[in-house]
Amino acid sequence: MSMDIRKKIASAALGNLKADVIITNGILVNVHSKELLYQKEIAINEGCISFIGDCSHLRGDETIVLDATNRYITPGLMDGHMHVESTMLTVTEFAKAAIKKGTTSIFMDPHEIANVFGLEGVHWMHEEGQQLPLRVFTTVPSCVPATDNLEDAGAELLPEEIEEALQWKNVAGLGEVMNFPGVVHGEQKMMKEIDATIKAGKTVTGHIPSKDPGLLQAYIASGITSCHETVTREQAIEKVRLGMHLMIREGSAWQDVKQLAPVITKDKLPTENMSLITDDVYPQTLEAEGHLNYVVRKAIQEGIDPVTAIQLATINAANYFGYGNNLGSLVPGKYADLLLIDDLEKMEPSTVMINGEVIYDEGKYQIDFPAYSYPEKAKQSVKVKGPLQPDDFLVKTNREDITKVNIIHALENNARTKQSSAVLSVENGRIQPDIDQDIIHLSCIDRHHQSGAISNAFVSGFGIKKGAVASTVAHDSHNLLVMGSDIKDMAYAANELINRGGGMIVVENQKVIAEVPLPIAGLMSDQPVEKVTKQVQELERAWAHLGCNLHAPFMTFSLIALPVIPSLRITNRGLADVDTFSLIPLELEME
Repeated sequence: MSMDIRKKIASAALGNLKADVIITNGILVNVHSKELLYQKEIAINEGCISFIGDCSHLRGDETIVLDATNRYITPGLMDGHMHVESTMLTVTEFAKAAIKKGTTSIFMDPHEIANVFGLEGVHWMHEEGQQLPLRVFTTVPSCVPATDNLEDAGAELLPEEIEEALQWKNVAGLGEVMNFPGVVHGEQKMMKEIDATIKAGKTVTGHIPSKDPGLLQAYIASGITSCHETVTREQAIEKVRLGMHLMIREGSAWQDVKQLAPVITKDKLPTENMSLITDDVYPQTLEAEGHLNYVVRKAIQEGIDPVTAIQLATINAANYFGYGNNLGSLVPGKYADLLLIDDLEKMEPSTVMINGEVIYDEGKYQIDFPAYSYPEKAKQSVKVKGPLQPDDFLVKTNREDITKVNIIHALENNARTKQSSAVLSVENGRIQPDIDQDIIHLSCIDRHHQSGAISNAFVSGFGIKKGAVASTVAHDSHNLLVMGSDIKDMAYAANELINRGGGMIVVENQKVIAEVPLPIAGLMSDQPVEKVTKQVQELERAWAHLGCNLHAPFMTFSLIALPVIPSLRITNRGLADVDTFSLIPLELEME
């Protein structure tokens, strides 16, 4: 905010200027004092709050008066960690879905597109965000690729590129540092990134699922100040005690509010160093439940005081990233990003104002959103050596009759997997799946370098009994992931996605029964949220038709290739043991 604007705001507070807008008769939610202040008026000048109280001395002939009788006035909601790509929408389409639900600022980590197109892809999304009414802050992806020796991504972000991006306007810091082993052991690349961020005066955000106290404290000592991978009350208490900013996540698949709310409601820990975030949200959640307002609502349902819950989704995020002087609360000198809400427990805004302008009111947007066109290059991201054949998905073995193999076991509503083993039959030198044991084929194909590299393994936990599924959303390197009980359907699904330029697909008997086209980097749709939501709902039904009854199964599936969260994963190079950060054989010794 410029000094000229601040001078005008101060002059207005003294009554020397008339207000552009005055909001009257509302109930002000003060996230500093955690009070509800009744019959307070709010004056707005130059898009900022200039005065709170009796604003009669600021009324002029041209002052717009908004009546907020019986409505609460809250700061606009701020999501401190999220991946727009997970919504399958462009930044513009996401903004259309989120602003009307009360989100006025996001801190996005575009590391999905970074793994496909590098810094160029990050710049596309960042540039798109800067033209929107939604305040889009970017954290520069830190781990591209997520690991150096377990997989092949489409691009790499070097410390020099990260240092360059940290200078862009509205870049808030370093995205979640997932390579915690590299951090704690002083890997040069990671330390350069962290050092550059700290020297730039910006925030280093974290991601550490490890329970080891030594690893955690070494990670914090390295300069990382937050974590959103906390899933137990005990972990939350430990991180807060160590000065870490606790990001409490509630997304479409990973839902941690219920487990972590007791650190506030029962343990009575101070809340100033905590925030509510979404991380990954699917379009159907945006449409049916909302965005960050849904997380606040869930926190209230779990016993957190409504004003505290709003604090966790506003000023705390602003302060964590160093934007608390301008955003996050309703006090003089801050931007007028605010919501009018009838019922705090429902958290459904009737009016959304950003920068002092009414953006959404009476069920419709009051502005037109600018268009943004991704370059043609963005839609040419699926690069494979050639069409895939059914035999490409078979695993050869020298053993006869039976063999013992490692199995990736998927866990519902959990980013983690479990490493297990099973004895499978062998036919003609090929290892066979076992539907009765819920064990099916799983393959990961390089889709960036036309190398023809493919790794084959087996997975359980999805309950699929027929057909196949495939996806170019495969965190974080986003290679082509295929799973199924029928190798003909697997080949068909993979080839159809290749021809479409990416997306998610379900196939049975060599026919597509549902799909979500994602032509932008193989990650995002170019369609509005309503259409994408319908496509995803059809995809969900198709997964269930194949026998899968998991909640958000394609989210779980997309993380099967993520070699930074325990325990066992598949990459285009093979089976990755995340506990040892090494590739391991598929077959085990027979007892």
